Amino acid sequence: MQKRPLIYATRGLITSGHYLASAAGHRVALMGGNAIDVAATVCFTLNLLENQNCGIGGEVPTLIYSARDKKTYEVSGLGWNASAFTIDWCRAHHLDMIPGDGYLPAVVPAVVGTWGAALERFGRLSFAQVLQPVIELAENGYPVYEDLHRVLVHQQDKFTLRYPTTGKIFLPGGSIPEIGTRLANPDLANTLKIMVKAEAGQAYRGRSAGIQAGVKAFYQGPIAEQIVRFIQDHPVEDSSGAIHAGLLSYEDLATWEARIEEPLSFVYEGLTVNKCSSWTQGPVFLQQLALLAGFDLKGMGLNSVEYIHTLLESIKLAYADREAYYGDPLFDSPPFDVLLSEAYNAQRRDLIEPLASLTLHPGDAGQGVPRWDISDVVASNREGVSRPQAPVDEAGHHGDTTHLDVVDGEGNLVAATPSGGWIPSSPVIEGLGFPLGTRGQMFYLNPARPNALASHKRPRATLTPTLVTQDGKPLLAFGMRGGDRQDQKTLQFFLAHVLFNLDIQSALDVPAFHSEAFPSSFTPRGMSPGLVVLEEGIDPAVARGLEHRGHKVLIDQDVRENRMAIRVDADNGVMSGGVCSSGEHAYALGWS
Repeated sequence: MQKRPLIYATRGLITSGHYLASAAGHRVALMGGNAIDVAATVCFTLNLLENQNCGIGGEVPTLIYSARDKKTYEVSGLGWNASAFTIDWCRAHHLDMIPGDGYLPAVVPAVVGTWGAALERFGRLSFAQVLQPVIELAENGYPVYEDLHRVLVHQQDKFTLRYPTTGKIFLPGGSIPEIGTRLANPDLANTLKIMVKAEAGQAYRGRSAGIQAGVKAFYQGPIAEQIVRFIQDHPVEDSSGAIHAGLLSYEDLATWEARIEEPLSFVYEGLTVNKCSSWTQGPVFLQQLALLAGFDLKGMGLNSVEYIHTLLESIKLAYADREAYYGDPLFDSPPFDVLLSEAYNAQRRDLIEPLASLTLHPGDAGQGVPRWDISDVVASNREGVSRPQAPVDEAGHHGDTTHLDVVDGEGNLVAATPSGGWIPSSPVIEGLGFPLGTRGQMFYLNPARPNALASHKRPRATLTPTLVTQDGKPLLAFGMRGGDRQDQKTLQFFLAHVLFNLDIQSALDVPAFHSEAFPSSFTPRGMSPGLVVLEEGIDPAVARGLEHRGHKVLIDQDVRENRMAIRVDADNGVMSGGVCSSGEHAYALGWS
């Protein structure tokens, strides 16, 4: 595999999951947009171009360093659950586990509200300016590329028979469009135009009022009305064979709004690492750092047997705590003052032994070791269940999620991870050009657990951007796709860069690994105790050494990652960024 070049810039830099999205963001920068304006454009463009990975019906957890405030914020880019969808509803309908597709796992689409809040608070441009490149691409069409084509081939029957509204857009004329041919989405363009028109109607009141009107048009106007009408009038069959209409109501959409809040942080090697709170899995990154702070990782050597073993065992401990404690902090109360403390992690560190652990051990965070069960359900939910839940493969799709990072010459820095609302798992809403998301599958149906299903609650998403500052100044923004892998592989990038002094591109290209020794966040929540998946390029002797320590080793021979990152050098104003060399259509773009 040919290594990509490290991209340098001085006035601005973008990394994103698709080169045309990076180009669209640069166009907005030339209009005078700052990093927040650019990031909004990049995200909406990714929602169009990578609709197999994300959409405006999905979510986008976001971290923003504001040069004006000299402070980092999280934007809660995740919608809440339908008020009608509860554990009692699941019991009454004999639902054993929330499906990974269809309408039941839909939460309120968060992308529009997230960027509306970010633009109003931190941006400079209007919705009309930010959305202009996206609308043009949606109307004129964009070239079909390999990854999208693969998904269309795999999903052709579904889009023809089960999701005909999706097929109308993505299988024009009933056929799979060839690679390199244009694919348009005029319905999505019209949806965005509704927002722009609403903004224009309030522009005389100022930029903020206009943006608020654009957001309101999505959540409290014809778009919301069409979402509710379609999912109620067009029941869909999920992967278990059950048929359900949607439960999201107009009120669910109209009363949700994005929240701008303080992120969680942990200081490692003098760097302040910021993550979104436990409405994502993001704090697990910080817990891993807290555990690893007690080891001489540099002395072990990058990707040695001892190094990988130590990371794997720390990953298992942190993810066990994720299962035991994490959930929407507005409902659950994860004790992060304990979970990130040195005293707690010193005790946890002592559990790491020379041989691989094959069981999960959540820690005692002050109230006794929690009683927990890795299963999703309570026994009473099983009554009347006549068919097993389908495996993820039948639900359809593994390549979901994308990422973006943006920095500008003023020092604003953004890391965001768009996901959800992807076409393989839910039908496109007629006339709007996008499907709803399925993030609600991550709720548990056991009311004794955190992250249990409840009205107007956010599920614990895997999406997890990272933003790092040093001495109060922006330093790093990074992320990737990959579900439960995200906070494992981005951790390895971070350590390779910070501890082993590799430049951004070299650190992104270090062969990575991940554990599957804990329950998956996705239906049907499988787990493989002791399993470690190594990317090709890790020394075969290291793989054998891990096996001798009791790890079950699997080599990933089809690595298609999109790890990406940006670094800002505060001393000379030089920015550098890149995407790992297996990133396919993901690209970095900089300008000086």
